[in-house]
Amino acid sequence: MTFQKFRAALAAGATVALTAGLLTAGTGSATANGQERPGSGLPGVLSVPTGVSVLSEGWTVPWGLAWLPDGSALLTERDSHQVFHLTADGERTPVGTVPNAQSTGGEGGVLGIAVSPDFAQDRSVYVFHTSPTDNRIARMTFDGTSVSDYRTILTGIARATYHNGGRLKFGPDGYLYATTGDAQQPQRSQDRDALEGKILRMTTDGQPAPGNPYGTVVHSIGHRNPQGLTWDEQGRLWSAEFGQNRFDELNLIEPGNNYGWPQCEGACETAGMTDPEEQWATGEASPSGVTYADGALYMAAQRGERLWRIPLDGENTGTPEAFYVRDYGRLRTVETVPGRDALWLTTTNGDWFGGQPAGSDLVLEITLG
Repeated sequence: MTFQKFRAALAAGATVALTAGLLTAGTGSATANGQERPGSGLPGVLSVPTGVSVLSEGWTVPWGLAWLPDGSALLTERDSHQVFHLTADGERTPVGTVPNAQSTGGEGGVLGIAVSPDFAQDRSVYVFHTSPTDNRIARMTFDGTSVSDYRTILTGIARATYHNGGRLKFGPDGYLYATTGDAQQPQRSQDRDALEGKILRMTTDGQPAPGNPYGTVVHSIGHRNPQGLTWDEQGRLWSAEFGQNRFDELNLIEPGNNYGWPQCEGACETAGMTDPEEQWATGEASPSGVTYADGALYMAAQRGERLWRIPLDGENTGTPEAFYVRDYGRLRTVETVPGRDALWLTTTNGDWFGGQPAGSDLVLEITLG
């Protein structure tokens, strides 16, 4: 089912629960990591997507998604600059607008959001957004009804029409991580003193986290436009990154490593630069969000219009598989639902890239089994 046919069916009142459309990438091998999925004979470990339903509709480019302790979530919309509360049964409530935010006519606006690990005590949430002068990270308070008390913790990240990065997450170490794009100035990615083209690691006050490789907030360098961050069950950090014209990347992030941009796009075996664990042609991926669930990474693809599942075996990746190919258009953010065998997945069709009208985007729930 194409995205356009899906929208027509939804408008006509048809059921939105669908089984997974599946495409196996690469050679189509029936094994990966020497393991076989029970009952399917296809590559992978443990669970896979078994179905999808629409949890919430009427969105326009939802971007960031962060879980609250009660299992509900806060989501941002890039261009409206609003923050919404979304419950597990799909009830959506606007809770405020991020001050001093400005879209760029491209990829800037209100992007990532992260909930404090100590939310029950401090009620703090963090947002990554574009302002009239820069990209910045700010702390706000969510009292259950509205967001308020805006305070910046990190400013001076260069803004541009494109390549603003913007993913924001707390790691298992309790520190705040952020991805930044190269702001369309590729050489900044190789400048250790610049904030652009990096993965950053910081305290909740925006100071360098202990153990950072350069004594600054910079954690890794040589990125073009990373928008995905997640940790696997061993605590390893993975990032998804937009390439330029040839290859998108899935990288295993180590502190102080150089991931190559602009000298490398995809694997290049250049001394001192770290090759990706997986790479795709940009038409098959152009990835944004990435999450870990039950033995695999899930990566949302925009130009590729699919959800990639990449099985893990330690630090090794198995054969990627693509689900829901062109069923829902461009996909932005995917997150694992805490305590459940499910993912939340957002579309990103309601802008000039997706070509759909405002309000056409969805939050989908993917069941795993």
